[in-house]
Amino acid sequence: MKTIVLIGAGKSATVLIDYLIAEAEINRWKFIIADSNREQILLKTNNSKYAEAVQLDVTNEEQRSKLIQKAHVVISMMPPALHFLVAKDCVEYRKHLLTASYLDDKMKSLQDEISNRKLLFICEMGLDPGIDHMSAMKIIDNVKAKGGKITSFKSHCGGLVAPESDDNPWHYKISWNPRNIVMAGQAGAVYKENNEIKNISYNHLFDCSNEIAFDGLEGLAFYPNRDSLSYIPTYKLPDTATFIRTTLRHVDFFKGWNAVVHARLTNETESIDAAELTYAKWSVPILPFVTDDNKQMLKYLGLFDEALVPATAKTSADVLQFLLETKLKMEPADKDMIVMLHEFEYKLEGKNNQLKSCLVVKGEDSLRTAMAKTVGLPLGIAAKLILNDTIKLKGLHIPTAKDIYEPVLNELEKAGIKFTETLD
Repeated sequence: MKTIVLIGAGKSATVLIDYLIAEAEINRWKFIIADSNREQILLKTNNSKYAEAVQLDVTNEEQRSKLIQKAHVVISMMPPALHFLVAKDCVEYRKHLLTASYLDDKMKSLQDEISNRKLLFICEMGLDPGIDHMSAMKIIDNVKAKGGKITSFKSHCGGLVAPESDDNPWHYKISWNPRNIVMAGQAGAVYKENNEIKNISYNHLFDCSNEIAFDGLEGLAFYPNRDSLSYIPTYKLPDTATFIRTTLRHVDFFKGWNAVVHARLTNETESIDAAELTYAKWSVPILPFVTDDNKQMLKYLGLFDEALVPATAKTSADVLQFLLETKLKMEPADKDMIVMLHEFEYKLEGKNNQLKSCLVVKGEDSLRTAMAKTVGLPLGIAAKLILNDTIKLKGLHIPTAKDIYEPVLNELEKAGIKFTETLD
């Protein structure tokens, strides 16, 4: 019996679990879900007979290897730092592996072994990275096939709160890993604009919002995301004058977050003494950055409260994360929203063209979120397509190859994840 093993049952795994339970029933596959919290798994499977819940300490080599040996395909939804433990076992026991995390040097070190053992490892198989790669490459390949040349590429994506659930001054609620929100942008950003390389430091990343227009959506803006340049060869666009990947937030978000960054309240390297420390005392460094535009936002987070910070906090980042999780949490009936927009400029038959490709997905509630849907479904679909031999590719990949993106995008459309294209 073909077996899928999912390691990690956190926030982004809910819709993935639903999908694979249904596929396990249809295809008579075995589906094993492993997590350090077995009760969390059972809450998400509703005790389905098509899903087996296993308690796992992923750092325990004996437990981990015993589990992976049962699999045909492994999906790792663990924090990025733990993927390599899973990956090494997948190579050792000849199992295919899927993750939604960025492809890193440690994973690349296994490339030869993966290929020699005729395995398929796909990283960056989520939303961003993931759906962004697949949808962009489909357009890039189509333009090139017609003899066109891409001159500008801008890719924007954000996990946002749906307008009907937007009830706070930040216009934001947490639908994914809160630590990632605290750490977002700390590496700064590098990208290409009009044939000029732009380097933006963390301290200046949120200085100004770059507003962007969407039909039916208002007040969105972007900040550059990490290292866009590294994807230029991946997308095979060496001569493109502009190449940038960005993260979307509401315009007002920048006003508050810029102050938080400049006050170094996201710092996770310097220790703090949480004993008898109030939020008001902890946040003193932000006072020079308080303005009429952000005062209510910062107050809403509780930065000026006289209550004590959590005694377990070791760094400012810990304190900030607690406040974000408390003040910007999604209530049970809240809906989140994913917005993705690709902006292309290209030349074809001597004519300049502009093409926009837009995706908007709303969640059902705080559990089955748009984030969980768009991160989880690409992984589940890829697992299915590997098991039924639709995807025959081998080696270490991200989903920019047509053999991967074409069938996955077709399946995503069936699930309601579909882009709308407009050509100017």
